[in-house]
Amino acid sequence: MIEEVLSKFFDERKEIWMKKNQKSSMSDEEVIKLQADCEEALSLEKWLPDAAKRAGQISISTHPCTFSHPSSRKNKNGYVTPIIADAKRQNDGLLRSGNVEVESDALGNAAALDVHKFLNLVMSDGKKLISHIELESQLAKSILTIKNHTYESLRDGFLKMINSSNDLVTSEKIKQVYFPVNQDYHQLSILSNSGIMYHLKERINIMRFGDEVKEKRDKRKKAEYCESGYSEIYGLTTIGFGGTKPQNISVLNSKNGGKAYLLLSIPPVLKKRNIYFPKSNFFQDSIRAWEVSEIFDALHRLASTDYNNVDIRNGRIRRYGQLMDKIIEKMWTIRFVSIEQYYEKNSKLKSHQKIWLSHLYEEERDSEDAWLDKLEKEITRWIFQSYEKRTNKKFGIEEKKDIANLVHEHREALR
Repeated sequence: MIEEVLSKFFDERKEIWMKKNQKSSMSDEEVIKLQADCEEALSLEKWLPDAAKRAGQISISTHPCTFSHPSSRKNKNGYVTPIIADAKRQNDGLLRSGNVEVESDALGNAAALDVHKFLNLVMSDGKKLISHIELESQLAKSILTIKNHTYESLRDGFLKMINSSNDLVTSEKIKQVYFPVNQDYHQLSILSNSGIMYHLKERINIMRFGDEVKEKRDKRKKAEYCESGYSEIYGLTTIGFGGTKPQNISVLNSKNGGKAYLLLSIPPVLKKRNIYFPKSNFFQDSIRAWEVSEIFDALHRLASTDYNNVDIRNGRIRRYGQLMDKIIEKMWTIRFVSIEQYYEKNSKLKSHQKIWLSHLYEEERDSEDAWLDKLEKEITRWIFQSYEKRTNKKFGIEEKKDIANLVHEHREALR
């Protein structure tokens, strides 16, 4: 496995080397000589010492400064300190370094990218070669032990890619924040986590262009059944880094063609609610006194007449029906907003009102009757109490019977 990984890497390098140096006008003898030169140049004895010297030209970093400005890496104070954030994973609900598993980036001389690729080869145990070199494993020693160069000198050279100076150096080209601390301040340099940025791009591309999503989109166009849906992300913006030379920004930037995504980040548009799902009681929270005051006033006028006949009784029943229409109309408006506004853990509604109004209880609403019996009594009681509160009068026995009968007649309309 080890030989395969290394062989594949050097075979790719040899192919690139030959394409760069071979000319169509060369004779067979010249091509054979060129191939021999290629084998020598890319042998471990020749390539490793040169690569170890160039390793220091590349720095591992989780937050490359070159995303802020391509020329920010070097200034009069030297090279900007490459940041390697080693944050611990915590279940704090934040999108931050440590909470997303991403690969580290690297920045520096684009001509040394082959060294970075070499050190990031994954060995048979799943560890990268740079980790083996850092831990001085037997594998690392076997690879770095060659003629004319010591193992220690090669190891020290390669480790320069991850070992930076203890001096903290920033750049005027990086955005700075001066954070006051007592009589002093901390100078904070604002940097981008390129690993998270390009991991986001990878996830979005899977959501947009994955085979499964393409299949579901085709089914949608053909109006065919699909067991599950798919997600769309709107308002995406593409941002470019590095122009025609993305490799001058970082390794990950080069791999992604210098293009990253920006999610739409604007304040939400708040929609004013005209209807609120009741918190504790439908008849207190959803039915306003002014909405039914006219009906109760009309009932009071009918009750105040000096005579009582069929027309008066029919007039009362018609007004009772108007109350039921108002309740049922309000019921449907509440059910309509149930999906958006109802939260089980926050609701203080009685169980029969939950079944009556919430979308979570549609099955119980259709199959059970006990809740409906309670609701009938509650509606009847609410009409009695509301009339008395509005008019300071009570219904008579016959009127109460008529109300109870009318509520029962609307039983299925309430379901």
